[in-house]
Amino acid sequence: MRSLLGVLNAVGSLLALFALYYALPLLTAFFYREAALRDFALSAAITFAIGMGLKLATQRFTSELKPRDGYLLVTISWLSIAALATIPLMRQIPELSFTDAFFETMSGLSTTGATILTGIDALPHAVNLWREALSWLGGMGIIVMAVAILPLLGVGGMQMYRAESPGAVKDARLTSRIIQTAKLLWMVYVGITALCALSLWLAGMSGFDAICHAFATVGLGGFSTHDASIGYFNSPAIELVLIVFMLLAAMNFSTHFTALRRGSFQPYARDPEVRWLLVWTIVSCFGVAAYVRVAHVYPDYFTALRYVGFNLISIATTSGFVNTDYGTWPVFAPMWMLFLSCVCASSGSTGGGVKIFRSLVLIKQSMREM
Repeated sequence: MRSLLGVLNAVGSLLALFALYYALPLLTAFFYREAALRDFALSAAITFAIGMGLKLATQRFTSELKPRDGYLLVTISWLSIAALATIPLMRQIPELSFTDAFFETMSGLSTTGATILTGIDALPHAVNLWREALSWLGGMGIIVMAVAILPLLGVGGMQMYRAESPGAVKDARLTSRIIQTAKLLWMVYVGITALCALSLWLAGMSGFDAICHAFATVGLGGFSTHDASIGYFNSPAIELVLIVFMLLAAMNFSTHFTALRRGSFQPYARDPEVRWLLVWTIVSCFGVAAYVRVAHVYPDYFTALRYVGFNLISIATTSGFVNTDYGTWPVFAPMWMLFLSCVCASSGSTGGGVKIFRSLVLIKQSMREM
């Protein structure tokens, strides 16, 4: 029981910290002079009150978390944050039930990208940014972010990091201190997001759309501010930018940091996950494009390559952006894309699936057995 109360104390600290994240939609609502400002302010106040109340009520049970406590903390944190994040959605979309709102927020935080909302183009800017911001926050992991901050509040973060991180990288540290590691990963994450937003803006997106889609791209969440997703823009330049950053987001962020620190591309060349990610996706793009062209879905090979390349990489990296209805393609194409989504993302990335690391281990072990 004491252990559970210690976990709840850490959850309270995390919720109080999460309340600060409402600054993003609050500033957006203020900038666009939207009535959503009042609802987001209320949501932030409720979240902060619950977090501080939980923290103060369990203050005397604060203790260093054990490994099993870390898993419980991660589970409770994800559920509670997703539940509280539904408040502004339900207030802004009155017909939205709690179940539907919880689905939307959990889809964002888990970077799943599935949505039950329609008429997204007509939603207030603050609501759309909130959806994208949840996807971005869930990409690197709420808990990994908290590792860098909660120790300042007297809460240890190592067990949270272990519980949140993929198996292949949970013991890998870029520095001797786990807090510093988390901070460095977030610096890289923020830097790549800013570069993505700038690139999308230069490619033709509005400033707001560029920021929102940068959040969804680097987090590999796939949320869009338009019902037609990326098909709304009908721009090869935008699609090319998204392809580059989806691939970057599907790589291990530790590799990005190492490459930046050394000022060299060698870390990418030495990382087997990067090599196989590029090999599987690039070869698949050219091969599936030829297959779709032979089936006469598109008038020429380059048109087929454009649509196949974007959608295949989007699905393979578990992002979920679309620019066409690939359900009309021959059945092998979408099935192969779904297969790639299970194996293409690297460990330590924002992608889903079983990760390339485990896939390579499985392949090598199978070959050795045979």
